[in-house]
Amino acid sequence: MKYLKQLWIQVLIGIVLGVVVGAIWPEFGAKLKPLGDGFIKLIKLIIAPIVFCTVSAGIGHMSDLKKVGRVGGKALIYFEVVSTVALFIGLAAALLTRVGHGMNLDASTFDVAVAADYAKRAAAAHTTWVDYLLNLIPATFVSAFAEGDILQVLVLSILTGFAMGRLGPLGAKVSLGIEQASRVFFSALHIIVHLAPLGAFGAMAFTIGKYGLQSLSHLALLTGLLYATSAVFIVVVLGLICRLIGFSLFKFLRYLRDEIFIVYGACASEAALPQLIEKLERLGASKPVVGLVVPAGYSFNLDGGNIYLTLAVVFLAQATNTHLSFEQMATLIGVALLTSKGTAGVTGAGFITLYATLQVVPTVPIAAMALLVGIDRFMAQCRGVTNFIGNGVAGLAVARWEGELDMVQLRQQLDAGPDIRADDLADAEIEPVET
Repeated sequence: MKYLKQLWIQVLIGIVLGVVVGAIWPEFGAKLKPLGDGFIKLIKLIIAPIVFCTVSAGIGHMSDLKKVGRVGGKALIYFEVVSTVALFIGLAAALLTRVGHGMNLDASTFDVAVAADYAKRAAAAHTTWVDYLLNLIPATFVSAFAEGDILQVLVLSILTGFAMGRLGPLGAKVSLGIEQASRVFFSALHIIVHLAPLGAFGAMAFTIGKYGLQSLSHLALLTGLLYATSAVFIVVVLGLICRLIGFSLFKFLRYLRDEIFIVYGACASEAALPQLIEKLERLGASKPVVGLVVPAGYSFNLDGGNIYLTLAVVFLAQATNTHLSFEQMATLIGVALLTSKGTAGVTGAGFITLYATLQVVPTVPIAAMALLVGIDRFMAQCRGVTNFIGNGVAGLAVARWEGELDMVQLRQQLDAGPDIRADDLADAEIEPVET
C-alpha cells in the first residue's frame, strides 16, 4: 500500500481510469475536460510568480552581472544545436521508415475547413522579428503576470534582478525578501500538485471520450513512430549529454517520474515547469542558471515539437505522393528552427507551427493536415514529455558548462531518489567511528 502514496503511481492510476471511462462512456468522458483544464490553470496560476522570484532573486545575488548575458548566450547555443539534431532525427525517421508511403491519399477528400481554421490562428500568432521582440515587453508590470506570458515575466525578472544588483546592501535585502516569498509559492505548488491524479484522469477521459481509441488505431504507425523516435532521441542524444555531464539519464528520469506522468496525463509540459525548477535546484544547479534556462527553454528548446514537425511534414508528403527535393528538406530544417519558436504558449501550437512550416513546402497540400487532427492529442502527450525532459537536461547542461553545478550533490540526489532532499542527505550523514 505504500506505493499508492507515491504521486507517480496515483497519476498513473488516474490515466488508466481516464482511458477506461473514456472508452466505456465516451460522452461522459468528454465532459470531464474541465478537470484537466482546471489543474493546468492552477499550475499556470503559480508559474509566473515562481519564475519571477527565482530569476530576480538569483540575479540579485550575483556579484558579476555580466554572468547573466553569458548564461543566456550559452543557453541559446545549446538550444539551437540540440533543436537542430531533433529536427534531423525526425526527418531521418520519416525517410527511413517511409511510414506514409502507400497511403495514396487524395488531398481533395480532406476537410479544408480544418486547415483554414489553423491558418487563421497561425496568422494571428505570426509576427515579424521586430514585433516578436517588442512583444517581449509587457504593457505594464502587472500585465505580464495577468496574461501568464512567461517570456514577458522573464524580461521583468531580469530587469528587477539587475536593479537589485545595482542597489548594493539594500538590493541584497530586497533579493533575500523575494527569495523568502518564493517559498510561499512553492508551498502552494506542493498543495496543487496533489490534484494531479484528478487532472490526469479528466484529461485522459476527455481525450479518449472525444477522439476514441479508433482514432489512434487509424494512424497507429505514425503515432508509434513519433513515440519511438522521441525515445531514441531521449536515450541516445540526451543520454549522451547526460554522460558528458557525468550522470545517468535513467536515474534522472526516475528522479523526474512524478512530473513526467503529470505532463503526460495533463498533455501539457507547463504542468510541471515549477516543479522542474525546484528539482534542478535540489540536484545542485544554481538558482540563477536554472531560473534563466528552464523558462527560456519552454519557448526555445522544444525538442519533441521539432521531432514532430519534420516527421509530420514528410509523412504528409509521402501519404499524398508528394516528392520532396533535397533543397526543400534543407529549407524545411531551416524554417522549422524559426517557426518552432514563434508559437510558445499558443493553444494548438503544434498544429499552428506545422501549418507555418508547410508554407515553405507548397507542393504538400495543406488540407492534408486534417489527417492528423484525430491523433494530435496523443502526439501532443509525447511532444510534451520530450520537451520536458529536454529542458531538464538543458538546465543541468548549461549549469555544468557555467561551472554552477554541484556534481557531488547531483549524484547523491540521483542515487537517493526523488523523495529525499539534499538537506535530508546532509542530516543522514554518519560520523566516522573513532578506533
